[in-house]
Amino acid sequence: MTDLLALETDLGAQIAAASDANGLEALRVAALGKSGSISGLLKSLGSMSPDERREAGPAINGLRDRVAAQLAARKAALDAAELDLRLAAERVDLSLPAPPRRKGSVHPTMQTMDEMVAIFAEMGFDVAEGPDIEDDFHNFTALNFPPKHPAREMHDTFFFNPGPDGERRLLRTHTSPVQVRAMQKTNTPPAAPWIAQGREPPIRIIVPGRTYRKDSDQTHTPMFHQVEGLVIDKGIHMGHLKWTLETFISRFFETGAVTTRFRPHHFPFTEPSAEMDVQCDRSGAEVKIGEGSDWLEILGCGMVHPNVLRSCGIDPDIYQGFAFGMGVDRLGTLKYGMPDLRDMFAGDTRWLAHYGFSAFAAPNPASGLS
Repeated sequence: MTDLLALETDLGAQIAAASDANGLEALRVAALGKSGSISGLLKSLGSMSPDERREAGPAINGLRDRVAAQLAARKAALDAAELDLRLAAERVDLSLPAPPRRKGSVHPTMQTMDEMVAIFAEMGFDVAEGPDIEDDFHNFTALNFPPKHPAREMHDTFFFNPGPDGERRLLRTHTSPVQVRAMQKTNTPPAAPWIAQGREPPIRIIVPGRTYRKDSDQTHTPMFHQVEGLVIDKGIHMGHLKWTLETFISRFFETGAVTTRFRPHHFPFTEPSAEMDVQCDRSGAEVKIGEGSDWLEILGCGMVHPNVLRSCGIDPDIYQGFAFGMGVDRLGTLKYGMPDLRDMFAGDTRWLAHYGFSAFAAPNPASGLS
């Protein structure tokens, strides 16, 4: 019995000194495991005489039960201490103010479009809109595209299957169909109240919106945004077009040191046609407008083709006009230093958090554009 008392005292001291669950488990295995000290004593009962077994059995089983109880009590104490530590570490101070709620931001494309609209509104332009799904007449025929023009092929344009009337519909490749709708006089009401209706000259509109082409690389995406402009009146000439665009570029990039040049080009719906380049510096990681000796093509423009005016019921012998079109996304990447146009449509919240704009700072010419 003296040996059992000494064993119990020793095990009790070790259990009380155990500082973690792993150490306590090791003690349990050493005492009560298959090869433990107390388990060994229980196995020795088989070799004892009946009288010895009658005396030693209750003592050894009692020792086993008391040690198991001490192990359970110590485990409960260690678990409670660990829980207290976790609660202390994860404590929330409810007296502190809550962390700021993450706010949404205005997408750079929408910010850029709002800036462009604000500038042209200052010049007296109205905003016109039209449907994204167009017919062949408004997207091509009325704009003087010849029947075999490459833009009318499947490799350039997203076409739908012909409808019951046999007419081929498509995702508009530019916002120019809205110009046609704005000029075309018809007795048929528009399909929606926001679609441009035909009006008598003078006409001075801009057309912001989405456009679609089968093109995708670092500077092109299958869906992109355009702003086109149209002015129809008597006595309109290229000088008016040049002043309008140079004024816009100067206001948009917020610098008076903008130098531009016009290069002859070809568009089916304008004659003469031109592309406008802006002087810039491309020597570093970003394009700097208003300095350097490089040139960057920024938009297309020209005088409205007489055939387009005739298609819309306007006499080209009385009225003339000019039109221009520019990519909203591309101008945004130039102004705000974004290296890849495709990031505009990637939906990466980190990118949006970095380049996004406050919804409370709507651009206007009086308080600033950005």
